[in-house]
Amino acid sequence: MQFINTRPADRAQALTECLARSGFQVLNLPLLELNALPYSEKLQQLYAQLLETQMIVVVSPTAVNIGMQYLQQSGVLQSQLNHIQWIAVGQTTARTLEAYGIQSLIPAVETSEGMLSLPIFQNRSDLTRIAFWRGEGGRQFMMQHCLDHHIQVLNFLLYERHCPASSAVKFSQLITSFSENPQTYWMCVSSEASWKNWLSLCQEHTSLLQNCHYLVLGERLYQVLQHDENKAQYHFRFSKILNLHPNTVLEKITELQREL
Repeated sequence: MQFINTRPADRAQALTECLARSGFQVLNLPLLELNALPYSEKLQQLYAQLLETQMIVVVSPTAVNIGMQYLQQSGVLQSQLNHIQWIAVGQTTARTLEAYGIQSLIPAVETSEGMLSLPIFQNRSDLTRIAFWRGEGGRQFMMQHCLDHHIQVLNFLLYERHCPASSAVKFSQLITSFSENPQTYWMCVSSEASWKNWLSLCQEHTSLLQNCHYLVLGERLYQVLQHDENKAQYHFRFSKILNLHPNTVLEKITELQREL
């Protein structure tokens, strides 16, 4: 069985090792690379406003590490943020926050929709300002939801995301392998940005695109794939998953194989 691991290089190892132990041949092909944006006067102003902010949503381990580095640079003390409720997108992000002594809430579904379903969004009448530690292009849906509910959004753009140059070389090798031995590949889709990068790589290789079974994180991203499939008249298989834990991915593949 073949699996394409598209997670960023620093987050791919656990999934690769779990699947390899279960007999998968895993190709690491990261579709996103995260690079810190420089500290700026705008970020300085945003950090100062955290003193009167009720909640911080942190979208990735990278956002944690850059955000905490820039917090120190801003002159705002971590102890001045003890009043804040932290929300982490995923267990790995939560563990990264724990390394800084910060406890956080984690949605069951590791997506924007999952975060909005947390009871705290319904139960806190004092929620007037929320900060997002994120990368360019991420979490637009949730930020718009907050704005629609008259919650002020502090938009911390901490890093940029792009497709690694090395992935084009790996993709070329994948195409060669697929041409010689066409077969079905399994692949996780964890963000719209990574999906768009995959579509771009596959632009002239639709047979590979359609020979993958995609495990899609959350309902909104599932609808994105559904829309793209219908619009371009592709024919591929895709299924929803609730999180990206290696065991969750393995169990979902096992379940789907039984149904085939």
